[in-house]
Amino acid sequence: MIPRLSPGPRVPSLTAAFCAELRARGFAGDLTMAEADRTVLATDNSIYQITPQAIAFPRDRDDLVRIATLLAEERFATVRIAPRGGGTGTNGQSLTDGIVVDLSRHMNRILAIDPVRRTARVEAGVVKDQLNAALAEHGLFFAPELSTSNRATIGGMISTDACGQGSCLYGKTRDHVRALTTVLADGTVWHSEPLDDDRLAAAQARQDFAGAIHQEVDKLQRENAALIDKTFPPLNRCLTGYDLAHLRRADGRFDLNAVLCGSEGTLGLLADATLNVLPLPSHVALVNLRYDSFDAALRDARTLVAFGAASVETADSKVLGLAQEDPVWEGVTAYFPKDAGEQAQGVNLIEFVGDDADAVEAALTRLTATLDEAGTAHGRRGYTVARGEAEVGRLWAMRKKAVGLLGNTKGDRRPMAFVEDTAVPPEHLADYIAEFRAALDRRGLEYGMFGHVDAGVLHVRPAIDMKTPGAEALVRAVTEDVVALTQRYGGLLWGEHGKGVRSEFSPRFFGPLYPVLQAVKAAFDPRNQFNPGKIAAPEGAALLTVDGVPTKGQRDRTIPAHVRAGYDEALHCNGNGACFTWDPDEAMCPSWKGTRERRHSPKGRAQLMREWLRRLAVEGRDPLEEAQRLRARPNWLAFPARLAATLRRREDFSHEVHEAMAGCLACKSCAGQCPIKVDVPTFRAKFLELYHGHYLRPLRHHAIAALETAVPLLAKAPRLANAATSLGLSRMVGLVHVPQLSGIDLRQELARRGVALAEARTLARLPEAERLTSVVVVQDAFTSHYDTPVLLALLDLLIGLGLRPWLAPYRPNGKPLHVHGFLGRFARLAAVNAEDLGRLAATGIALVGLDPSMTLTYRSEYRQALPGWDLPRIHLVQEWLAGRMEAAPTPSETEPYWLLPHCTERATAQPALADWTEVFAALGLRLSVLPAGCCGMAGTYGHEAEHRAMSERIYGLSWAGHVAGKGRSGRLLADGYSCRSQVKLVDGLRLPHPVEILRDHLTASPLAGRRTIPLTA
Repeated sequence: MIPRLSPGPRVPSLTAAFCAELRARGFAGDLTMAEADRTVLATDNSIYQITPQAIAFPRDRDDLVRIATLLAEERFATVRIAPRGGGTGTNGQSLTDGIVVDLSRHMNRILAIDPVRRTARVEAGVVKDQLNAALAEHGLFFAPELSTSNRATIGGMISTDACGQGSCLYGKTRDHVRALTTVLADGTVWHSEPLDDDRLAAAQARQDFAGAIHQEVDKLQRENAALIDKTFPPLNRCLTGYDLAHLRRADGRFDLNAVLCGSEGTLGLLADATLNVLPLPSHVALVNLRYDSFDAALRDARTLVAFGAASVETADSKVLGLAQEDPVWEGVTAYFPKDAGEQAQGVNLIEFVGDDADAVEAALTRLTATLDEAGTAHGRRGYTVARGEAEVGRLWAMRKKAVGLLGNTKGDRRPMAFVEDTAVPPEHLADYIAEFRAALDRRGLEYGMFGHVDAGVLHVRPAIDMKTPGAEALVRAVTEDVVALTQRYGGLLWGEHGKGVRSEFSPRFFGPLYPVLQAVKAAFDPRNQFNPGKIAAPEGAALLTVDGVPTKGQRDRTIPAHVRAGYDEALHCNGNGACFTWDPDEAMCPSWKGTRERRHSPKGRAQLMREWLRRLAVEGRDPLEEAQRLRARPNWLAFPARLAATLRRREDFSHEVHEAMAGCLACKSCAGQCPIKVDVPTFRAKFLELYHGHYLRPLRHHAIAALETAVPLLAKAPRLANAATSLGLSRMVGLVHVPQLSGIDLRQELARRGVALAEARTLARLPEAERLTSVVVVQDAFTSHYDTPVLLALLDLLIGLGLRPWLAPYRPNGKPLHVHGFLGRFARLAAVNAEDLGRLAATGIALVGLDPSMTLTYRSEYRQALPGWDLPRIHLVQEWLAGRMEAAPTPSETEPYWLLPHCTERATAQPALADWTEVFAALGLRLSVLPAGCCGMAGTYGHEAEHRAMSERIYGLSWAGHVAGKGRSGRLLADGYSCRSQVKLVDGLRLPHPVEILRDHLTASPLAGRRTIPLTA
């Protein structure tokens, strides 16, 4: 039995008093000092971990004023804050041991879009892709591009002056900022925009804090103009953060936003911004150029830039190799052919955009003609061309994933972000990178590289095991090498990802100008309360240092290595935040989207698991050994102790972890879509097993665990069973809306169709020709007993295709056991099933499953529970049929069907979605797979009373709109049993399963006589 984990250190009384006073003064947002929330917001996408004392989630600008006004009071002079957006910073920009001010939860409204003036006004917490989705309706977009655009906030982009692909054409974020609304340190709300001399004089004449700022900043710029011109390098990625070089615009106007953009929350709290937006390009084309070496790709970049491309991006063989292991490769593989059987060692992606198709094509032709003429010169191997937004978008999606993909490198040494965005003059980039690589090679470090060669910025991430003692010293040594090298090439350490803890090098890069930046900081924040230690520190205060800030690795190294290996699916989360995607039509992560609580996300749960394991290690307890002990002894022996612990309900960090884990839908979207492959359902199940070894389970867990075994018995008296559920008896154990049994006599229906139960001996005696046209359907509890017509439709379809279906004898699959952490029982059941199914598979006849979630359990959870076993392959039905059916010459129906697939299938078996399209096409039908999130049911999650409201909220985010638009057409399909149940519950509609449509079409069509292509064993 795991021990009770006492709470960590109490929040300082001054912080608690600040939060209490803030609430008393009408703070309308949320405030939390809970350990779980503080643990989750202690990390970003960097190597660092700093636990805040509290988190404030302001609801509006007035809440920001309340925070700043209270900070200005003398009694709270030592309270520190740091604003936070998407938490995607790679250098600890939003980390603090004070109070985090998270603007993403509530301050995420698009306030106005003016398509005539081409402006948008947004709150700081609006996500970039969220804004662009709204702008697309007007044919506009917000141009600065970055790989984290689906979760990075506009406030965060402004605070780091972010940019990425296409910056040579579109510039940086600050180039698109028209005006900012900032809450200053005294609570003043200041609207900043370019000022002519008269308006500047008026601002300076104010007898208040804002007036003093304008006076001081203007004075600093005028008195140090020559030094500023000498110090700020003339790069595309010019220095950001207190950018005095651009304080005066080209037209002479004074623009305070040049100082505020890139200031990382050190000068005030950004409330909203008015942005310049641009027309969406009408035409786009991209050349993917392959090389013998990465060095050749870098050296060729200057030639390519001369062709007037919108952007030239590069990636090395490390990134390409990792991309091939990710679902994203499925959509781009045709653009990366092998040359003489070998993958390219580097690529350049050259994009052309414009509103004139002929102009774009002409620019593209100029490049391709040159490439054709030069052949394999300059280390080139060959190229492919993508045209149109859809195809080019797939390639950029792969490139965007590069950051996360590097984090999925196997082993404990993982590429880390700490010197990853240096910028040098582009003409020197290849030589610079050659020396950079030599420095890493001397230390025996592996690395991956990708970036913006047109701008002279390359992302280099050395692979380091941060859990190893001495890792911090290695970070220091590598950083010092890179700083010296970058200065020698006339470049910058901070090309686009901000300074954060790397601010320690500001004095070295700025030299005699650094005291001027200190004066800027002092003018805005005289008490050093706003994100202190970053950009510049006032006289007498210190900057943070790259090896002086606590790291995640320092905490993780206290967890024994074998325990880390046992929880590998949680420990490698690098905080990239892909699970925070804004898009409601992306599967990951439904609980985050439904709650907007970051602890209810894969990243949040992974951070909590790391901390939970660390605390167990401090207590000297091994969770792997505890799990084995639990499984080895009868459950009832520990009942008295568990009952006592449950009734006492003492403070226990495990309770906070449990609250986050209980909210997971176990949809497995994270396991498929997280670039690091953080697998919450797996480590959640391990946690629940141990947690409920200490505390009693709710009754519903036991009811759900028994369901698969009990349902054949219930099916013998379906009317009685259905009457019991109709009376609400299930609510007594915490279950709601329990579905009704179909009440169809399956044995009778099988006999009517001549379908027999599959037995290995019978199958083995079949003639070869008969085996080639046979297939075994593996049952699942829910389709067989609660949606029997779908199972019968599959049998009819197979028969209509000239195949002979067999039905595997019913066996519990075990998925509900795994979801709720009954891992011992699950492993035993999986072993029995694997043997039974293995005997059927040994006959050479394929096994197919109908429900995606249940079928995919045989591939994932069974493999984890039975390591080393030779498990039989259970195909999804469409996987098996695709490629085995004759293709129809032309579609017989022009109107398409639409499919809403199960999110587990979408995330972990993505090629199977295309298989549905192929199978439909073989029968002359068109099928489109709709982008969609989770339906919110997720097996039994939506049937648990405590989750029902959240289940419906999640349904409303994505599925509700699709069902409202297409549900009554009869052409909207769903292949997940739980998904169809949710639609029926919420909207009163029954969505057909794809096999029902295929069966009906085959029966009614002249194609009914068609036969499948002969199958091979």
